[in-house]
Amino acid sequence: MNIVMLDAYTTNPGDLSWDAIAAQGTLTVYDHTPAALVVERARDAELVISNKTVLSREVIAQLPKLKYIGLLSTGYNVVDLDAARERGIPVTNIPAYSTASVAQFAFALLLELAMHTQAHSDSVHAGDWVRSRDFCYTVAELTELEGKTMGIIGFGQIGQRVAAIAQAFGMKVLACRRPSNTCEETISPTLRMSSLDELLRESDVITLHCPLTEETQGFINKAAIAKMKPGAFLINTSRGPVLNEQDVADALRDGRLAGAGVDVLSAEPPSADNPLLSAPNCVIAPHIAWATKEARVRLIGIAAENVRAFLAGEPQNVVNG
Repeated sequence: MNIVMLDAYTTNPGDLSWDAIAAQGTLTVYDHTPAALVVERARDAELVISNKTVLSREVIAQLPKLKYIGLLSTGYNVVDLDAARERGIPVTNIPAYSTASVAQFAFALLLELAMHTQAHSDSVHAGDWVRSRDFCYTVAELTELEGKTMGIIGFGQIGQRVAAIAQAFGMKVLACRRPSNTCEETISPTLRMSSLDELLRESDVITLHCPLTEETQGFINKAAIAKMKPGAFLINTSRGPVLNEQDVADALRDGRLAGAGVDVLSAEPPSADNPLLSAPNCVIAPHIAWATKEARVRLIGIAAENVRAFLAGEPQNVVNG
C-alpha cells in the first residue's frame, strides 16, 4: 500500500517514530504540504494521512487511487466527508488521545492567571527582588482557587477530567454539556449539572470544552459576558471560534473579565490584528494543549491501529460512516 503523509511536522517534529505506520506499506512523509502541492503529492496514494491539510471535494476527485483518509487529529472539518463517503473512502480520526494533557493545560492557563507566575519570575530576573527591601513582594493580585466555582461548558471526557482536577483543588463545579442544556441535577456535593445561564451567573472560572458547532459558534459574546460574574476568569482550550474575540478583548480592557487564558484562536496562525493579541491579562498559547510527548505517542499509536484495522477490512474510528 502506498501511504502519503501530508503534514507530519506538528505531530512529530522529529522526536518520535513513524515506524508503526511505515511497517504497513510504503510511507512517504512530508512535514508540510502547501495547497498547491496536495494533488501532486497524493496522486498515487492509496492511503492519505493528514492533520490540517485540507482535502476538499475538488482534491479528492483528483486522487483516483485513494481508498482511505486517516486524520492525525480528533477534529475532521478539513475533509469533505460527503465527497469521501460517495467514493466509499472511510475517514478516520483519533479520539480521546489528549484528554489528560488538555485538562492539565486548562489548569496551567488558570494557574497562570491566578498566580501570575511568569510575571513574578520576569520581575525577579529583572532584579526587582535583589533591590527589594522586603523578603517578598507581589506584582499582581493573587487568587486562591479553593472555594471558588468552576463552570465547565462541554462535559465529555475532557470536561469530566477538568471537573475532577477542580474538585481536587477544593472548587465547586457547575457543568453543562452544551449551551442549550437545561438539565439541572446534583451529582455530588461539589458537582452539579446546570443551565448555561446559571453557570455563567455563578462561576468564578468558566472553561470551555465544547465542540465547534452552529450552536457554539461565537456564543461567548458580549451578551454572555454580561451574564458572568464581574472579574471572572475565562479559559478556552476547545476551538477558537466559540469566542467572539473582539467582545472578549473588550471585556478584558474594561475589567469585566479579570483574565482569559486561550490555547486556540479563530484563525491559526492568527493575523497580527487579532484583538486578543493586544488585550490585557490574556495568556495565549499556540494550540499546544494536545501536544505533550505522551499524547503524541498515543496519537501515533492510534493512527497506526486505524491503518491496521482498515487494511484488515474492519475500519475503526470512522467519522463518515
